Amino acid sequence: MNLRHLWIVFGCGVSLAAAQQPNEPANEPIATPFVEAIKPTFETQKQARTYVLDIPAPRGQISDRNGAPLAQNRLCYNLTIDFPTPLDFSDARALEFAHENIATAEKLLGRSLQVSDKAILRHYHNRGFLPFEIAQDLNTDEREKLKTALTGALSLKPIYLRIYPHDSVAGALIGYTGRTSRNADGIIQNGQLLWPETEGREGLEQTFNSMLTGRYGHYKVTFDKNGRKTSDRVIDPPVPGYNVVTTLDLHLQEMAEKALAAKAKRGAIVIIDPNNGDILAMASWPTFDPNEFVPSISAAKFKALQSDPNIPLLPRAWRSAYPPGSTFKVAVGIAALESGTITPEDQYECVPEMNIGNTTFHNWKHTDRGSLNFVQALTQSCDTWFYQVGIKTGAEPIMDWAARLGFGAKSGVPLKGEAEGRLPNDSYMQKMHGRKILGGDIANLSIGQGDLLTTPLQMAQAMAIVANGGTFYQTRLVQQVQTGSNEIVAAYAVRVKKEIGASPQTMDQVHHGMIDAVNGPLGTAHQASLDKVSVAGKTGTAQWGPKEKERTAAWFAGFVPAEHPQYAFAALYEGDVGSTVHGGSAAAPMIGKILREIYGQGTEREKPESEEDTSD
Repeated sequence: MNLRHLWIVFGCGVSLAAAQQPNEPANEPIATPFVEAIKPTFETQKQARTYVLDIPAPRGQISDRNGAPLAQNRLCYNLTIDFPTPLDFSDARALEFAHENIATAEKLLGRSLQVSDKAILRHYHNRGFLPFEIAQDLNTDEREKLKTALTGALSLKPIYLRIYPHDSVAGALIGYTGRTSRNADGIIQNGQLLWPETEGREGLEQTFNSMLTGRYGHYKVTFDKNGRKTSDRVIDPPVPGYNVVTTLDLHLQEMAEKALAAKAKRGAIVIIDPNNGDILAMASWPTFDPNEFVPSISAAKFKALQSDPNIPLLPRAWRSAYPPGSTFKVAVGIAALESGTITPEDQYECVPEMNIGNTTFHNWKHTDRGSLNFVQALTQSCDTWFYQVGIKTGAEPIMDWAARLGFGAKSGVPLKGEAEGRLPNDSYMQKMHGRKILGGDIANLSIGQGDLLTTPLQMAQAMAIVANGGTFYQTRLVQQVQTGSNEIVAAYAVRVKKEIGASPQTMDQVHHGMIDAVNGPLGTAHQASLDKVSVAGKTGTAQWGPKEKERTAAWFAGFVPAEHPQYAFAALYEGDVGSTVHGGSAAAPMIGKILREIYGQGTEREKPESEEDTSD
């Protein structure tokens, strides 16, 4: 910026041409006395005529499907000191003025305010005509104490802060915001923000940040030639950001998190509407309260969250992948039936163990269960039955049908860091193990173990497809984005991704086996059953991780009511190192607790003593 522009900006009314002699070369330096007429830093503010500063806009709201707010704003008040203009105090007088008002404020509030002399002088020198904050986010009692006793120099300045009205509910999914900068204390410039803006740092707050942010307003302040403030006003009010309407049902989300809190140290529950693909609840446990990040989180609190061994900042529902265990037998069964490998009438022996290559593979039950057809094998979750049928079917058809159900691919929800899961094929096995898929690998895959991985979100998505008979809806987390006056800015319509192509007969077999798994006498998920509503489900138990740190993933996945499904679900219970947990005894009760509340049916089932409900 040249000297002419400086004079125009600061309103001194003298042009560059007037400062030059008629015959003076244009590129000659201007005389020193002329340059000395402009003084640095806060002295220039006395000559400034006008500033136009930006006002941050309130962020838009995030709500559930019924309009219940999940993230919104609240008006908070900061206590400030207003220095008189013109800004002609000496440093000593500026400090004295500030100290007097800070002492008054401390007496009124009944607490100490820590404000450094360095901060006072830096503000006075660089931006003294703006309010100087000495206390933030005063509570109601403090505001009441101040209202009737504010001096001419002490003011309450309102600003907006983010608030998450249901605390930790859906915290991992909503995310949180953070300041884009600290409070400015440098030399004021036109176009600067009056206070720091916030931006989304995780979850939906991050994904939809540009739509939630809104449009700046403008605040104009004017000075006379002596540097005395003559007026200040908002010339353009800020325009709030757009509102994001999710597919979540707040009540279901709360139920899912309560079930996890009551029964799991770590885990996840996802509930999807199988009739349109809408995510109704997606809970990860443990979680965190995004209010802790407002207006900023302390280093100590953030370190505590990061160092927590249960990793509360990890959204397990979509960012963690686990071996699916016996829940994957649903996909194996569809592949075997659709490929013609088996018919519904075919029977295989459910023996306690069998040799494949040089390895002995066991059933989770230690006794011979006789000859079983598919429905019986799925009901009892017979491992040795699925080893035989899986090897006969082959890896390629199993992986193909698993992919049709959405395994091994991101669902496409608008959340960063979604895990892809894994469907191992020959190229993967060659890269990781130096060989193609062998019989023992297929046996492991047939019971959902080995190199297979899936997320709770993918599992619930697959159950939604099974529930509705084979329609793969695009999984949806956000319905629309709209203005405060309910004008639609962006809409995400219900969309059929594809039909998976399984026959009604195959899907009927799967449904029958899943219903019996919950309600039949030999089923593995009795703790999720209801008295008057038929639940269809499949338990699963799988080990993962290095041997010395091996953990167990306990699953229960399915849909309800079995005849006309309203909800598809997946529950994951992540066990401790060295502990033994099972899908029937750890994951199924969490879903049972939710379903009993949804359908208003009785109390928790007592844990049966049978082997079937404590394993798989």
